Amino acid sequence: MEKIIAIDVGLKRIGVAYTPNKSVVVPLNAVIRKNRNQAAKEISELLKEYQADTLVVGIPKTNEEMERRIKHFVNLIDFDGKIDFEDESFTSAIVEEEIKGKIKYKRDGRIDSLAAKKILESYLKRNSVSS
Repeated sequence: MEKIIAIDVGLKRIGVAYTPNKSVVVPLNAVIRKNRNQAAKEISELLKEYQADTLVVGIPKTNEEMERRIKHFVNLIDFDGKIDFEDESFTSAIVEEEIKGKIKYKRDGRIDSLAAKKILESYLKRNSVSS
């Protein structure tokens, strides 16, 4: 069974979501980003801990600068599995809209991990046709 972790890379936090079986997707605690190397190391450790086969990375197709930074960040992650990129141009905005009034604190990383969950769900949906 393929285990997949998805990340939503932001400048301050990295949202993380996980699926052990391609049907249940759970948000994990976001990684608070102090610097690139620390954040990459934490993501590398999560991938090992969850024995992930695939890393799905949200890429904002509408923002070239952020896309470049994210790809650079992904190069710092120590991971031998498959890496896929999923367009996530609007996931954070969608999530913020969905949880309006439900989550008070935006800086604890929950929104980031819910965005990662959305990225993973759209990735699974897109790839269920081909598998």
